[in-house]
Parts: sequence; C-alpha cells; structure tokens
Amino acid sequence: MANIKVDGQLIDVPDYYTLMQAAEAAGAEIPRFCYHERLSVAGNCRMCLVEVKGGPPKPQASCAMSVKDLRPGPNGEPPEMFTNTPMVKKAREGVMEFLLINHPLDCPICDQGGECDLQDQAMAYGVDKNRYHENKRAVEDKHLGPLVKTAMNRCIHCTRCVRFTTEVAGISEMGLLGRGEDAEITSYLERALSSELQGNVIDLCPVGALTSKPYAFHARPWELSKTESIDVMDAVGSNIRVDARGREVMRILPRVNDAINEEWISDKTRFIWDGLKSQRLDRPYVRVNGKLKPASWDEAFGAIAKAVKASAGGNRLGAIAGDLAAVEDMFALKGLMRALGSGMTDCRPPMSGIDPSMPRAAYVFNPTIAGIEEADAILIIGANPRKEAAVLNARIRKAWRQKGTPIAVIGDKADLTYPVEYLGNGFDALTDLVEGKGKFADVLAKAQKPLIIVGEGAVSHGVALTKQIGRDTIALAAKLATGPAVAEGWTGYALLHNAAARVGGIDIGFVPGKGGVCSLDQLGLARKDELDVLFLLGADEYDLDYTGKTFIVYIGTHGDKGAHKADVILPGATYTEKSGTYVNTEGRVQMAERATFPPGDAKEDWAIFRALSAVLGVALPYDSLSQLRAKLYGEFPHLAALDQIAPAKLDDIRALAKAPIKTKIATYSSTVADFYLTNPIARASAVMGECAALSAGLKQAAE
Repeated sequence: MANIKVDGQLIDVPDYYTLMQAAEAAGAEIPRFCYHERLSVAGNCRMCLVEVKGGPPKPQASCAMSVKDLRPGPNGEPPEMFTNTPMVKKAREGVMEFLLINHPLDCPICDQGGECDLQDQAMAYGVDKNRYHENKRAVEDKHLGPLVKTAMNRCIHCTRCVRFTTEVAGISEMGLLGRGEDAEITSYLERALSSELQGNVIDLCPVGALTSKPYAFHARPWELSKTESIDVMDAVGSNIRVDARGREVMRILPRVNDAINEEWISDKTRFIWDGLKSQRLDRPYVRVNGKLKPASWDEAFGAIAKAVKASAGGNRLGAIAGDLAAVEDMFALKGLMRALGSGMTDCRPPMSGIDPSMPRAAYVFNPTIAGIEEADAILIIGANPRKEAAVLNARIRKAWRQKGTPIAVIGDKADLTYPVEYLGNGFDALTDLVEGKGKFADVLAKAQKPLIIVGEGAVSHGVALTKQIGRDTIALAAKLATGPAVAEGWTGYALLHNAAARVGGIDIGFVPGKGGVCSLDQLGLARKDELDVLFLLGADEYDLDYTGKTFIVYIGTHGDKGAHKADVILPGATYTEKSGTYVNTEGRVQMAERATFPPGDAKEDWAIFRALSAVLGVALPYDSLSQLRAKLYGEFPHLAALDQIAPAKLDDIRALAKAPIKTKIATYSSTVADFYLTNPIARASAVMGECAALSAGLKQAAE
C-alpha cells in the first residue's frame, strides 16, 4: 500500500493504482474518453489531466501514471495530486475545445444523444464558445457489417474499439490509419467484422461514431422503460437490460456482473430483439383436415383433452422441454405429466450421457466462469466456446493473455481467438491424456488448477451412438480434473451447456421418471406409433418429420419446426414477456423479469399448463406464480437462493472418475453449427439471418 494526498485528502491505495484510480478511491471524479478499466491504457485523449505537486509544471495524464511513479516531498511527505485546480480546469477546457474542432453538430440526429459521454463532459468541463472557425474535416463512413453503424465524422480517435476487438474479441480487424488530421479508424480492407462480440464497441464508443445499425432512428433513451433481466441465448446467463417502448422491445444492453459476463454480451444476445416480434404465435391453433386453423383456448384444450382421453395414458404420454424453457414452466409441465401417470419427460439433448443419478457436480461448470482466470491449464473437449458461449470464450482468452495459460482442444479444429494445442477429435486422444501420453499430459499432471471443459458435443452423440460415450467422457474428464497435483479446494471439472433451460431442468428432475425414456427415444416411440400424445415445450431442435400418428401439442412462441408438425398450438411467452427462473451452466440461479407483455392471446407457459390440468381433471395445486414458486422452493430449496452457487464436492468428482470405461472409438464435435441460428427467436430475426449469411460468405471466402 502507498500513501497519497488527493485534493488534500490522505488515502491508502495499492502502489500499482493509477492516479485516476487513486482519485476515484478518494471520491474525486476524473473525466475520460480513451481510458477503460477492462482495456489497455492508451493515454491519447488527455481529458483525464491532473496536477501533480512537485512534478513537471504541466498537467499529467492520470490514466497513464501510477502512484509509485510519484516522488515523496523533500521531508518524506506523501506525494500529492490535485483534480480541481485552475491549471487542471484550463487544461480540460483546452482538450475539450480541441476535441470539438472537427466534431459535427449531429446531436439532433445522433442515436447516442442522451447517453453520450462527449455531450455530458462538454457540459461539465467545456467552455461556451469555440475559437476555431475553420471548416470541419470529413471522413468517409466505414462498412463494418449489419450490426455496427458508423458515422466517422464524429470519431475522436479514442481507439477503444480497436483495443476491444484486438484484446477482448481476439480479432485484428480494426486499426488507425494515417497521421494528424488525416488519421481515421477503419476495418481491415473495409471488410465486415467477424467477431461474435463486435456489438460491444457500440457501448464502448464515447461518441456517436459507432452505433447500433438495427436500432438506428428507432427511439430515444428517455422514451424507453428499462428492465433488468437475464439472457437465455446460451447457458452463460449474461446479465442484461431490456429497453422497451410500450409492448415492443427496442434494444438489449449488458449489465455489469464481474462473476459472469463482466460488461460484455454476445451479438446474438444484443441484436435478437427483432426476432421477438417476428413470426409470433399469438393465438391457439388446431389442425383440422390436415390444416392448422385458428381456435379459441377452449377449443384447443378440448382437442387435447379428447386426445388424452383416447390414449391409453401413463407412459403413452410424453413431454420434451426445449432450450429456452424457464424452470417454472418445466415444473408445471412435469407436475401435469406426473398427475397423468407418465414418467416420459426430458430436457436433455439427444442421447445425452448426463445421468440423472449423477451428483450435481457432474453437469455444472464447477470452477465457475470467473474461476477460468485462475486455471493454469485448460483442456476443451467436444466444444467450440466461441460459438456456444462467446462471452465465456472471451474469459478463456483473458486467462491466456494475462498468464499465458496453456490450452488444448479435443474436437473441432477451429479459430477460438487464442492459440491452442490441437490433440485430435477422437476418444483415443482423451484416453492418451489420461494415460499420460504427450506433452499436454505432462502439463495437466503438473497443473495445480487444471480446468477440463466438457461440451455437450462430448456427452451427447445423436442417433447412431449410445449414451455410454458421454458417460465415459465424463469419467475420463473427471479423472484429469482430479490429478495428484491439484490444489486444495479447486474443482476443475466443468460441463459447458449451450441451452439456458438445461441445468434448471435437470435440477428439478425434468428427466425420465418411472418407465420413462429420453427425448430421442420418445421420438422413436412416436415413429412406431407407441406414443399417443407428445407435448413439446418450445422443443424445436429435433427431427420431427417422422412422428407417426402421435398427437403433438406444441407450446411455444414462434412458428418454428415444432409448430409446423403440431396438431394443437398453444401460444406462450418469450423470456422478455414473463418472470422466470433460469440456472446457468455454472449452477447459478437467476431471475429473468418481464419487460413487455405477450402478443394477442398468448399466455405464460406455466399458466397454460395450470389451465389445461383443470380441463384434464388433474388440477395442479397452485393458482398463481407465487404459489407455484412456493411449491418449487419447497421441493428444491436451492432454487430460492438467487445469484448463489452451491460449492462442488471434490469427492463427487472423484467418484465420477471411478466409473468403468467401455468406449473404444468415438469422435467429438460441437453441437452448434451456426452461432446466429440456434433457437426459434434467432431464426425469426432478420438481423440474425443477415449475420448468418455474412458469416457463411466469409467462411466460404476463407476456404
């Protein structure tokens, strides 16, 4: 620790603190444009100038000077800095005047208006007149793709966007060309950006040079109602803010949560909002003479009741939950199925090796997302984190940048934005590591905090193979995570899910019950006409072309695959239209809040099951969401502990490692083929469709 005086106030701060951090610790406000706490220091805007006593007779950039750089007084007095002297005030006014020399007066038409750092700081630190009357320079706007809109006349060359794309996103596609007044920020050969995190430059830009292209000219920030919620586009559970006007979501922004997403979100999370209103199901439908026709809720429930009554009941009734289902919705559907005597429920991917009898540590990301930074060796099995969890992938890159953490991959050979040692894509590569063969085996053996990331592509293998491959992969991964050198208290086994509903569904037991079978086997029974009624709770990621004569009830939000095959469609609510609980891949319980209301006659999914249960004569024992949650928390108390993670038991991981291995040959690959089109909301989004087409074009050009 070091002593420093800030505006006469003596404080203790770590000696590696910058003067800006020391000033903020003392409660002094320092304006800035180029500085950002998660990016490297550039020191090129000069707005953060302060006066240092005993230093050079000129103001100093507080972001680029640390406390240990200051000298004590002649008698050993602590160093002293000032943030509000006449010298500092005049310097800041001069800097602001320079910044505004070429900045156009675009405020009336700029989307950054109302939340612009330049506006705010010009008011707080600028002057009322400008002494420059020369013509302003003009810069041609750049094409960065369908997501980021450019107005480069407004750029002040803070280089935040360049540093973010290079350091965090891991793409070297932006830079600064030219010198002096000819300098300009541009992309490489003016091509579209290829990162799944590129939308974050919109938040980073302190002026209106980079704004959201899909949101352009749609709304002003003061018109929007703001709701803090949770993202469900992947299993990371990024914290977001949903901005809506009336019944329409206008944009989605990140919230700061250092334990999960820091302050970044993926492009799918940010730009998915146009899909929330496209191709929506807003009324029930019933198939009559082979065609779906609009119906009332009573008619739809009557058709379902007729099908259930005609069924033999019990395990002739099945239910599959999709990737976006909330815990409350699955809990209600599970209650309905059990009341009807069926154990046919599942929320896992096809042929998953995740056994419900396994301890919870077997299917969560035990080291936590923030814990990635502590790992001293990382092995990725059957996953592509860049596509499956872009924000988590940025955390892995951060660990590599900060500590040079060695990383190896078994599975798809892909550009993950950081260097990796590719070990192959077969089961034999994993067994070689366990047997101590190869250089990376030595790295893992010596690692005190090894991190073994197992993707869904490693534990679920579709139709042709069995669940045993997934179980054997889990066992070998657990063995690698519990090596002899592992530090006390470290649990390095981590299962990376790619669906927001997965962990919560397994937690509440939305898995096969007595006599029940998994999701893929249910569809197999349907093909053989051995399943009478099948409920699909937003389950669209399955091949439903061959379901025989099975009566399909689809509860969902969009006219996607499940709706096309359904005999009855019941319109539900999206994650922005209901209050729902989600458990992310690390086992953290979070709550998504309602920002708008469902369109037309659509209802919250749990309410649909409650109403249907009464029609079927097995009324569920709750009438409101609060009553449902009371039942839910009574059965599963850990779901009431919001934003908490139950610590994993290392003994549970060791027990997994003892399972006998039966697999001889298998291959691993990611389950996500297209980052932009992974769920019904994404497939309904025109913006995501444009991004997918651009991504496919860039990939083809690279090949």
